[in-house]
Amino acid sequence: MCSIFGIEGKTIPTDKLKACFDRTISRGPDMSRFIEIPCGYLGFHRLAIMGLTVEGMQPFEMDGSYVVCNGELYGFRPLRQRLIEQGFPIKSASDCEILLPLYREYGVEMFKTLDAEFALILYDADQDKLIAARDPIGIRPLYYGYLADGHIAFASEPKNLTGLCDKILPFPPGCYYIDGRFERYADPAHVDQFTVYAPSPMRLCAGDGSAGLASEGCARAGRASVSRSSATAIKDEDHICAKLRRLLIDGVAKRLDADAPIGFLLSGGLDSSLVCAIAQRMLTHPIKTFAIGMDIDAIDLKYARMVADYIGADHTEVIISEKDVLDALPAVVELLGTWDITTIRASIGMYLVCKYIHEHTDIRVLLTGEISDELFGYKYTDFAPNAAAFQEEAEKRIRELHMYDVLRADRCISVNSLEARVPFGDLKFVRYAMSVDPELKMNRHDMGKYLIRKAFADDHILPEEILWRQKAAFSDAVGHSMVSDLKALAERTYTEQEFAEKAAKYDYCRPFTKESLLYRELFEQFYPGQAGMIADFWMPNRTWPGCDVDDPSARVLSNYGASGV
Repeated sequence: MCSIFGIEGKTIPTDKLKACFDRTISRGPDMSRFIEIPCGYLGFHRLAIMGLTVEGMQPFEMDGSYVVCNGELYGFRPLRQRLIEQGFPIKSASDCEILLPLYREYGVEMFKTLDAEFALILYDADQDKLIAARDPIGIRPLYYGYLADGHIAFASEPKNLTGLCDKILPFPPGCYYIDGRFERYADPAHVDQFTVYAPSPMRLCAGDGSAGLASEGCARAGRASVSRSSATAIKDEDHICAKLRRLLIDGVAKRLDADAPIGFLLSGGLDSSLVCAIAQRMLTHPIKTFAIGMDIDAIDLKYARMVADYIGADHTEVIISEKDVLDALPAVVELLGTWDITTIRASIGMYLVCKYIHEHTDIRVLLTGEISDELFGYKYTDFAPNAAAFQEEAEKRIRELHMYDVLRADRCISVNSLEARVPFGDLKFVRYAMSVDPELKMNRHDMGKYLIRKAFADDHILPEEILWRQKAAFSDAVGHSMVSDLKALAERTYTEQEFAEKAAKYDYCRPFTKESLLYRELFEQFYPGQAGMIADFWMPNRTWPGCDVDDPSARVLSNYGASGV
């Protein structure tokens, strides 16, 4: 991960701006640059992943225009070669150096064509203006706010903008900013029309990743209707599974391209296990995998070890205690910039395992298993009353991911000077998964995510016990005692009367348990008055029968069963 910063206007002293920008230097500890441009300032903290020489340092400049980008542009090498042959002055092996030449060719239409995870700020010298953009899912973070004089400011994290802007908001994914307005260029959650695919077989090996600028078109803006009477749904289960398999393999392959060492987070659940197994089949050396668990009741460590042994990975277990969890809590809330219960619970284990990786290895890139739940369902989506409701919920979750699981992965990894890569977030994979008939994604087999499991059943890349294992939430799987320790802390912190009085002070997303109040008060210490950065609590859909619960853990649902054993 890197950190970017851009601001219009020059009314604020440079030393104050630089101090705000340096709050996220852990995102890019290798090199920093802060420059003045005609309309304001740009800043870049670099974590060197592609093109490790000094020539890969940003901002990149071309004919007076500048760009800073926190991102990975997949399949960039053929594009880079084409641009060099066309005479563009590309000097480094960095993927992001091709952005200014591409912008010269395509203008803002460039954003539709990128196969990338990115957040960028671009100064267009011809128009003397700042342009900013973010990838369609929001895997790379970007925030914005307005200064007292009305000028806009952008930054990788809200902590860069506290003290500069009265109100800080997440930059909307799939949008670009120009001339004072946000324009949507893509919405992968929305399906205009289902399409029937006839996929060809694909061996389990790396693809060439050369589709960097193959434009697939962009979805309409706004919330999609789930009534698609004119659409042809993808209903052939075998074809669906073959396509999902091919796209996920390709999504993993793209993310193995790095000039810095790569590692893998392995929880022992289906999603991270598939990512690790696919990658291990593609590489000639044992991949490095990492799992974390509590010292007394870690649920998933045994499953992670089973996967690692099966695929031949170089595996490390990180064991944590109640003290580790409680000591980390304030730092986790600060680095996240959220008060959401689910996100904070799940972040503690991820933060601590990433801290270990940073302190004990030379790894710079981590592949993770996020986003699969939102595409294929989770324990609470078993209660969806019908396929239309399932699809509507999936669309909502994909659009909001940047405030929850994607935020968690970014912050826990980047604060430890590492970069997150998310194969399930590959745009082609997401768009296809969202176009599958939701009837087929609902739990009709007493086995969540049936399609993705079936897609890899014949490859035997995972033990059957893992491939067909029921889902357990990461925060629970680290150890049920972790959540119990957090709840006990909240109980010790507030009496019933104190809880009622303190919770009543909040009109927006009022805390409804002592644990949620504890997180909200910690959040307000670091981000006073900025609770609106998060849309709501990441909870089961309470309008569905069986989901009207006061705890986000799947453990409280009637269908949890043997998931956490």
